[in-house]
Order: sequence, then structure tokens, then C-alpha cells
Amino acid sequence: MSAPFQTRSGIGVKPVYGPEDVKSAIPAPGEFPYTRGIHKSMYRGKLWTMRQYAGFGTPAETNRRFRYLLEQGQTGLSLALDLPTQLGLDADDPEAEGEVGKVGVSIGSLADMEDLFDKIPLGEVSTSMTINATAPILLAFYEEAAKRQGVAAERISGTVQNDLLKEFGARGAWLFPIDASMRLACDLIEDTVARLPRFNPISIASHYRDAGATPAEEAAYTLAAGKAYVEELIRRGLPPDRFAPRLSFFFYTYTNF
Repeated sequence: MSAPFQTRSGIGVKPVYGPEDVKSAIPAPGEFPYTRGIHKSMYRGKLWTMRQYAGFGTPAETNRRFRYLLEQGQTGLSLALDLPTQLGLDADDPEAEGEVGKVGVSIGSLADMEDLFDKIPLGEVSTSMTINATAPILLAFYEEAAKRQGVAAERISGTVQNDLLKEFGARGAWLFPIDASMRLACDLIEDTVARLPRFNPISIASHYRDAGATPAEEAAYTLAAGKAYVEELIRRGLPPDRFAPRLSFFFYTYTNF
């Protein structure tokens, strides 16, 4: 007898499903618990942002790439940073040797950030930055670069990853112990919610799959991290309705969601 079909998490899958497998009425799209999406018309009403993950070498090189992507119809930017930038190392630090501009662009100053976004209107383009331990610094650079373009802080839009718990659980690109890292991550969320209405201050990420988690474990660890950030922000006195809509999630999931 052949083995039953299973997901990568070891959950059995029936050969076929029918109406009898639905245990309750399915809510409409845009209604709690949002199992059919958070918007009533989903992407027919609001097209998703098209952005290719990019970044390498010098800020000028990445600027050329970004401008090319925007010219080809991309509607947002997704910024990859090199490991020295992720770890708060200057490009001329001996520990950064061999890693500068690899797997992402090197950003070590406000001047670098200005070069990176030269001739790119930061009031019109949203930018997702895959940055964690140094997210407060990179967002400050981004905000100031926009200001020098004449763009007010409340007009900039995008996301910083800023998920330090995932760094401890999966990736390892952290600078400070857990308590200090958690404080900085939540400081950034609190400040962004107060001052930058169009910016998402965290993308709670599921890199646990890279560390060997199954899809079910990936979802569990990611949601547990999100719960920890929410609990800390509530402990600080922030009303959930102020910050919860600004939390974003990033899942691998494949086809086993």
C-alpha cells in the first residue's frame, strides 16, 4: 500500500477534498479572520507593489540598477545591504575585508545613502530595506536623504525588516544581546508609528526555514516573534490599534501554507 501524501511538516493530505471538509462558513474577503485576504477586492482594487530585490557594489552602481528597474515599470524598490552594513562595520574595517559590496550594497554614511537614491524621488517611490540590527541607522539615513530632496518625513514610504528575534533564531546577524536588541527594535516601531505614517517599522520574517524549520515550525516561530513584539509594545503603553496595522510579515511557506 502506498504511503499517504504528506506536507513537509508531516501533516497528512487527503487525495481529494469536498464541501464536507469545510467545517464552518467561509468569511468574505476583507472580513475577520482574513483567511481570504485583508482587502475586499484584493489586488483588483489595489495592485501589489512590484519590486525586485537588488543591491550590490557601490551606492552609485546600485543607483543605476534601481533607476533601470524603475524605468522598466517597477513600482517600488527592495534594497539589499552587504554584511558589513548589516553588522554596523565601516567598509574599511579589517573585519569587513572581502565582504564589502557582496550580496548587497555598502552603506556607511549619509553621503552613501544620498548617492544611492540620487535622482530617485523618495516622495513617490516606496523602499523595502532588508536590514535588522542597524535598521534605526539606515532609516535615519533614508529620512535625511529624503529631507535633502525636499521630501517631508510623513511622505516617505516603505518598510525596514527590523526583526531581531529572527536573527537570534535563524540568521545570526545581531549586534547586541536579546534584551537590548528588543528594546531598539521596539524603539524604532514606537518612533515610526508616531512620526512616519506611511512607513512600516518591522517585517517579522520567517528565515527559520533556512535554519531547518518545517513550514509549520516556520509559521509558529514567526507568529511567536510577532506576539513578543506586540506584548512589549503594549507593555510600553501603545494602543494596539495604533501599531498593529503597521506590522508586516514575510513568510516562505512555499505551497504548504
